[in-house]
Amino acid sequence: MPATFILLYRYTDDVARQDAVRPAHLAHLRRLVDAGTLVASGPWGAGEVRGGLLIMHADDLAAVQTIAERDPFMIEGVVATHEIREWLPLLGPAASALAVAKTAAG
Repeated sequence: MPATFILLYRYTDDVARQDAVRPAHLAHLRRLVDAGTLVASGPWGAGEVRGGLLIMHADDLAAVQTIAERDPFMIEGVVATHEIREWLPLLGPAASALAVAKTAAG
């Protein structure tokens, strides 16, 4: 049964490379949305360390690692570091929405 994971990216300072690779990165993310894997994603706000967060459903950490390795941002060196964590959303509207989506996907 799928679990919920977060994938944290910290980007390099190479904004030009990020801009050049962004269309391929977004296409990758759209495929994950279409597959029911990616729940939400986005960059950190202005003034934060450059990076982003992806929330997804997957069978295990290894599956998320594979997804990360196929991301053009990773392949092209936009991501300096990444971290994967299983997440157990418990409270709030988002937690309820994730539970429904998880049940539908599973």
